[in-house]
This record gives sequence, C-alpha cells and structure tokens, in this order.
Amino acid sequence: MIRVFRRLLIAFAAIPILVGGATAGSCPQTVGLFLNTPDAHPGYTLFTMRNYPATYLIDMNGELIHSWQHVYESRNSVYLLENGQLLRCSRTTNPVFPNIGSGGRIELWDWDSTLLWEYVYSNNLVCGHHDVKPMPNGNILVVAWEYKSPAEALAAGRNPALLGNALWPDHIVEIQPVGTNGANIVWEWHAWDHLIQDFDPTKANYGVVADHPELINLNAANNANPDWLHFNAVAYDETLDQIVVSPNFVSEIWVIDHSTTTKESAGHTGGARGMGGDLLYRWGNPQIYGRGAAADQRLFSSHSVHWIAPGLPGAGNLLLFNNGNNRWPDGDDYSSVEEIVTSADVNGDYPVPPAGQPHQPPNAEWVYTADPPESFFSAMFGGAQRMPNGNTLVIESNEGRIVELDPSDEIVWEYIIPVNGGGPVYQCWDPTGNAAFRAPRYEADYAGLAGHDLTPQGPIELDPTAVVDSGPEPGRFLLAQNHPNPFRPATTIEFWLAEAAPVSLRVYGVTGQRVATLLDARLGRGAHRASWDADGLPSGVYYYTLRAGSQEETRKMVLVR
Repeated sequence: MIRVFRRLLIAFAAIPILVGGATAGSCPQTVGLFLNTPDAHPGYTLFTMRNYPATYLIDMNGELIHSWQHVYESRNSVYLLENGQLLRCSRTTNPVFPNIGSGGRIELWDWDSTLLWEYVYSNNLVCGHHDVKPMPNGNILVVAWEYKSPAEALAAGRNPALLGNALWPDHIVEIQPVGTNGANIVWEWHAWDHLIQDFDPTKANYGVVADHPELINLNAANNANPDWLHFNAVAYDETLDQIVVSPNFVSEIWVIDHSTTTKESAGHTGGARGMGGDLLYRWGNPQIYGRGAAADQRLFSSHSVHWIAPGLPGAGNLLLFNNGNNRWPDGDDYSSVEEIVTSADVNGDYPVPPAGQPHQPPNAEWVYTADPPESFFSAMFGGAQRMPNGNTLVIESNEGRIVELDPSDEIVWEYIIPVNGGGPVYQCWDPTGNAAFRAPRYEADYAGLAGHDLTPQGPIELDPTAVVDSGPEPGRFLLAQNHPNPFRPATTIEFWLAEAAPVSLRVYGVTGQRVATLLDARLGRGAHRASWDADGLPSGVYYYTLRAGSQEETRKMVLVR
C-alpha cells in the first residue's frame, strides 16, 4: 500500500504562529509536536541523542515526562526495562575501530540518573557497536566487531582488491551483568566461522557460493571497507530462540539459531535446527549469495529489524526500516518501512530453498513509502514499531522526525526532536543535528513506568519569546551550541537576535589567536546561522565568540580529525 506522505518543509519563514503560549511574529514552528489525533495509540516515547548525553521520555502531547543525564554520548540504542532501569549504549574511543558507530560501553541507569552498572566491551581486538538487546533472562545481546589482520583475511580467501589495512567481521556476544562493572560472556556467535568464497581455490572456505545459502560470501561487499558487514540491529525471539541481525553493508537480514552452545554456534551442526551457527534464513539481496540479480534486490541498507511481538497485528513477521541508499541508480534515494512474512513453518523451521532459488518471499507483505518517494529518506539509522491498534510508529532518523501511521498509512501523530549536539534548541531554530537512532513507545501501564512521577513538564524545546518579547535592550541575543560538536571539519553556529544589531562572530584557538571571522555585519531581528569549515586546521579545542551590540558570549567546540 502506497499513500501520500505529508512532508513537512521546515524553513525560516515569516509565518505568525503560537510558540510557548505567545505569538512570535516571524517565528515558524520547527520542532516539537505537530500533530496528535485521536487515532494515535497512547503511550510514552523514548529517544536519546547521538551527540548529546541525555535521554528523554515524552507524552503524546510532546511534553517532557522525564529525562536522564549521562556522562558519555549515546552510541545508538536505548531501552526502558520492565524494572524501570534504562539500558543504553554509549561512546568509547577505540583507535583500532575508529568508526562513528563505535560504542563498546553498555550501561544501566536508574530513574534518577544514577549509573548502576557499566561494562566496556572494547579493546584492540573487539569493539561493541550500534545495538544491544535485553533478553528475558536478564542477559544482554551485544553486536561487535572483531579485528582480523590482512594476513588472516587473505588466508580466509578475501580478494586483495577488497582489502584495506584490516577486516572487521561482526560477532554477537550474550553477556550476563556482574557487579557494577563486570560481565560474563555466556554465549557467542562469529560470522568468521561461517564463510565461503569462490575467489581463490588455494585458500580456506573455497566453494560454490550459490550452493551454500547458509554461509556468508567473504567477498560479497564490493569495497575495501574493513567494516565489511556492519551489523546495526540485533533482536531476539524467545519462542523461537532465534536471533535476527541486519548486516547493513550487504543489504540483507539474517536469522541464526540461539539454541546452540557456543561450540555448536561455531560449527554447522547442532542446536534445535540442526545447523549450528549457519544462517537459517536470509532476505533482501539474493545476488549476495549467487541466487539472484540486481533486479531481485529488495533491501538497500536497513535498520531496526525485529519480530513483531505476540499479540500485535502481524505478530511473528519481521518489521524493518529500509534506508533505500542507492535504490534508484539514476535518481533520488528514498526510504521505506517494510513488513516481511518469512518462510518459517509453524515450528519455526525455514525450508532450504531449491537449488538456484533464493529464500522467500519475493516481496514484502507491506511497504510504506512517500509520494514523492524521495521526500521520505534517512540515509542512516531509522526504525519502526507496531502498535496494538495496528498503527506503526516510525522514526525518520536523520531528520529527527517521528511519525505514527494508521493502517491506511495516514499520519496520525508527528513530532520533530528538539535536541541537537548542544542540547535542547529554541523553537523556530533549524533542528539540524537532531538525529536519534530509534524512538520506542511504551504503553501507559508498562511495568517500567510504575511508581514514577509522570507529570508533564512542558515542551523540551526552549521558548524564544522570553527574550524576543522581554524588552527593547539593543543587541540582546540567544546563542545555540554549535552542531555538530565534536565536528569534522565543518560545523554550524546559530543565534537569535531580539533586535537589529551590529554582530561579529569570531573563532579562536586555545592560545587566544583568532583563526576565523565568520560574521562582521549589522543583522536584523530573528534567526541567523553561520557555517565554519575548519579544513586545514588541526584537531583540538576552539572557541567562538558572538558579540551583538553590547552583549557577548563565548562557547567551546571540538574539532576531531
């Protein structure tokens, strides 16, 4: 079903609207709640920012219910557990795995922002990234990279033309939290144990790729990126005792058996399905395993794959966000949300497809796109969640935009995240930098909310009318934290002038030397922005000073190479 997607165009335009209970004459709404209809499914929505160390819980009216303040920036997933604790991934610095998705630190926080437990799965051989998944037994599934040297990659049959200075195949560990900063690894699975290649008959893993859909083609990705597979999602089905992952860079989803022992998961036999750790099911890009052509590809990068939970419409099907990168070789990219009815039988077994045939089905059961398609696009991240009333909650992550679709694909709830790398932004300001990985919604009677104060505290976004309408003092302004921050090599600085004033905006190094003048002009009342490209300057701390009339303010920013 394809329906028109009512795209919100955000711009600084002179449209009088109500902001924070007062009229700001030339202030258009840019963030916060845009739509809340009776057809939206009630609950509380959770999100955390990639570049700002806080997590937020909002109600259906877009008002803040609770927030958690953290030490480290998020590295993507966050969950409110049934015991009221917050499980999140956060940032580590690992020079062996210098990827923006590098997490490696898993944390548990209580409701009052007290860190209860953390575990760092990051060293010179492994690094957790992107996603974790809480399990019913209290354990946590973690996706991670592991380091393989060029020599190891070549010995396994990697094409030298597709090899840089290392290879980072993904693996999964199940950890059992211990104490305040420890964990036991109780189960693991490694993609490295399930390879096939048809490039070099003198090396390991040689065979006919098309004859082994249960194995992973070592040379499938046509690039030399060491982050070869890039798992960005992991989910678990307790009834099936199976795991599904999303290897983004090969545009597939894979199902593996969790009923194996760690020893069995490294082999090709054992477990409830008798296949050890081999792939039980795969879908999205059959040309990767020699059983299709480019025209058969259905996924073009994807995120947030998971089984729809029991009791919900579509229970047992897989739901995901299809990013749509390079979907149109001769046109624009576009994203979609897709529901897949797998080929599993009532026992959770997946039939082996006949020789030369891919796993079924040929197409998704349900697809949501926009009209025009390219008006809905998130190149990175993205998520979807099925609601009990049949609605689907979707986050268009790169836009920081959360919408709820009814079964007819009409938008019934819409919210733009009002937080970027500098924290909450002022209404009317461009919310660039407000990407969030996912935004799960929890029912009002969810156990993790029981006993907590859920009184609405007002919108997260800040009200510019407090300054704009506060008086005639010349040059009064509001200065936002630059975003992104840290940055490489460009960033944007935004500010709001209460009245026209002469403005200067300058950038300084830590020793006080001026390195750039971004503005030196008289500007009018309203929102303004200036971009700075620090190309040619070294990594480090820099300061920017905004002077407007008699007012002056300085803030810090960090350049990372």
